[in-house]
Amino acid sequence: MARHAKPGRLDWIGLRPARREAVISQSSVFIDENGLVGDHASGEKRAVTLIQQEHLQVIASLAGLECVQPGQLRRNLMVSGVNLYALRKSRIKVGQAVLQIEGPCPPCSRMEQELGPGGYNAMRGHGGWYASVVGPGNVSLGDPMTTA
Repeated sequence: MARHAKPGRLDWIGLRPARREAVISQSSVFIDENGLVGDHASGEKRAVTLIQQEHLQVIASLAGLECVQPGQLRRNLMVSGVNLYALRKSRIKVGQAVLQIEGPCPPCSRMEQELGPGGYNAMRGHGGWYASVVGPGNVSLGDPMTTA
């Protein structure tokens, strides 16, 4: 159960500079004990939010959309290649940072604005995961994601 077919990969980074402001894509960022430096949300178990790239098409389909962009979903990191659900309560290494996957990240009511009517329900079960920071470090697009 601890094996994965291959390492995951960091495909997108997003900062939310203030509540309700647009998400800004980044090519790299430093993660400290509170989360991504420059992100408005911070601290403890919900320091970093992650979503799986493979779920974007599912969310789009359920929302009746052709595609969904990661910034619309308001998560910090989009990864691919590894099932995040299988990593619950595990430590992962992304770039130089070490994160502890804590639990599922439910969608917020804002998804109705971002994805249209039914957007909230389209994300249920596909909203990603939140993580605490075990070890700070730089992360960049293309970095591998492995268990730590």
